[in-house]
Amino acid sequence: MVEKIDHLGIAVKNLSAGIERYEKILGLECSGIEEIDEQKVRVAMIPVDGVNLELLESTDPNGPVARFIERKGEGFHHIAFRVSDIDKEVEKLKESGVRLINEEPRIGAHGARIVFIHPGSMNGVLVELVERED
Repeated sequence: MVEKIDHLGIAVKNLSAGIERYEKILGLECSGIEEIDEQKVRVAMIPVDGVNLELLESTDPNGPVARFIERKGEGFHHIAFRVSDIDKEVEKLKESGVRLINEEPRIGAHGARIVFIHPGSMNGVLVELVERED
């Protein structure tokens, strides 16, 4: 069961420029940068009242975020929902015939366990489920 929105993913070509834009224009503050090798991205988290903006910069010209930007340009990439038991949620989704990008949880930013639901099952929106300790 979804508990809340965890973060909104925004694809950017240049992470430093993206952070600067959100800090200067909106007065927000980046809480940290992390590289996730498995997903070929560097991410910056920008907290806004309990929800993070997650800026994503590709570390590989053939990575998924680089391909996304090539097709669609910079901008909204995905919405992530917090769940308490990702394994249970994955089983329910599989039983319902929902198309998943990864059927086994993998490790995302800040050690969270994550699974992506294919946009074809969610009205064209990439949805991420996130289970984290905090």
